[in-house]
Order: sequence, then structure tokens, then C-alpha cells
Amino acid sequence: MLKRLSFLCAALIALSACSHNGSDTTAPQPAPAQTSAPAAPASAASPAAASTAQAPAAASTATAAAAAGAAAASSTTQKPSAPAEPFVDNGKWVEGKNYFTIEPQQPTSNPDKIVVTEAFSYACPACNAFHTTMDQIEKSLPSNAEVTYLPVAFRPDENFPLFQRAYYTAKALGVAEKAHDAMFDAVWKSGELASDDLTTGRPKPQSAWPTIDDVAKFYAKYGVDPKQFVAVANSFSINTQMKRAVDLVKAYGVDATPTIIVNGKYRFTPGDAGGYAQSVELTKWLVAKEAAGK
Repeated sequence: MLKRLSFLCAALIALSACSHNGSDTTAPQPAPAQTSAPAAPASAASPAAASTAQAPAAASTATAAAAAGAAAASSTTQKPSAPAEPFVDNGKWVEGKNYFTIEPQQPTSNPDKIVVTEAFSYACPACNAFHTTMDQIEKSLPSNAEVTYLPVAFRPDENFPLFQRAYYTAKALGVAEKAHDAMFDAVWKSGELASDDLTTGRPKPQSAWPTIDDVAKFYAKYGVDPKQFVAVANSFSINTQMKRAVDLVKAYGVDATPTIIVNGKYRFTPGDAGGYAQSVELTKWLVAKEAAGK
């Protein structure tokens, strides 16, 4: 992601993808094959060992808080759904061009639903440009489908691991959904959680990057105690979820963000689909395809 978000290239970024090897790809062309992520210290690519050392009382608090957050999240009221659409294959969407089959198909978090997952990062400018379209996708889905999010960490040089940890912590505490749009704004509008200097579009020195304590202050606006947030963020449970996410990203074959995964079986980027509106249409088509068992 060497081409940085700036006011002079906002239109270009709006249809690009933050790739694994640091390049941007622009719709409607499919994202090119990606190379490995740049080498980074182990502490940047994975949870720091020091962060897992918790006092018994802190660990107990973190576990209780995570359990309470999960219960709150599970009690969220069902969102309105769109009518289901019949599956019609008129040749518009081509496998291997507009979408790709994941081999083998991966199990999902909810076997009773067709799960639509966005692989993303709050630190990715293309994800910031796409997240309102992701909201449209969620509103367009029928009752037999649901949306989940998979934060990626394959750009430690862009502070992606911090935001992966932040997402899973917020989810455990039951505030990820309500703060989702605001997190993008905190990175790309107000800049309070930005790793880039938004006035120049250039990266800040790593010493000036936001930390988990800065993220905790942000989530305090949503009723979360900052000390509790940090304790949960550094817990064994969150470290485990982050490792599983890294493994799942590899299993899906995700090499750019944003990427949409449908039911652990299909994946595509906005560039593959041909644009943002086409991404909504293709998601609905793949959901209908899965529902029809095709």
C-alpha cells in the first residue's frame, strides 16, 4: 500500500485494494497475483509475548468482560432483511474472473446462515472507501444470510495487527458493531488513530503510531473502561483469535483488502466484480447461488 491516501487521489483510492505486497490495484481490473508480505519482526506480525502476561486479577477481569460482551453481542436484535432473490445464471458473472472458488471450502461461524465476510483493516484506505458499500451489502441480504468481519494483519508495516487486536477486543466487549463506522473515521477523518499524517498522505514514524492505549481511549466513548479494554486486548483469548484470523486469511487465499468471502466458498475483490455497485450485485448473486445449492 505504497500509494497513500491523500486528498488529491481520493477518487483513485475509492476503487483500489490494499494488497498483501503493498501495491494498490484499481477496479475494474482483477487484483494481480500477490507476493508475500514484507518481512517484519515477529513482534509486529504476531501478538507480543509480553502482552500476554497478565496478573490473575486482570486475567479474571478480562475473561469476565469478554464473556459479558459476547452475551451482549448475541442478544442484538435482528436487522431487517431484504427479500430473497431467485438464482439466475445469465453468464454475467464468470468464475475465475469475477469471483474465485476457495478450495477447500472453509466452515463458517453460523451453519444455519449463508455467511458473507469482509476481510478488511481499519488502517486500509480502500476499506475505508468501501465500508459504506459494505453497509449496503448487509442491507441487501435476505434473512438466510448474515455479515461478519475478518480483520487482517498481513501489513505490520501499516499497523494492521493493532487494528486486528482492536476489532476482536471491541467484539468481545460488545461494542464492535456500534463503533465500526466511527473507527474508520478515527483513522481517516479525525486522524486520532491514524498511522499516516493525513495532511501529507505520508506515513508517520512508528514511534508516533497509535497504541492499544490510544484505541482504549477511543472505545471509552462507547462506555468501555480503558483499563478493562487493555486487559481484554492483551488476554489469551484475543491472542488466540488473532492467530486463528491469520490462519483463516491464508485458507481463504485473501491477498488484498477489502475482499468479500461468501459462505467460506467464494471470494472476490471490488476490482474483480468491476466496481462497488457490482460488488453488491455479485454478493447477492453468490448468496442466491449458495441458497439454490448450485
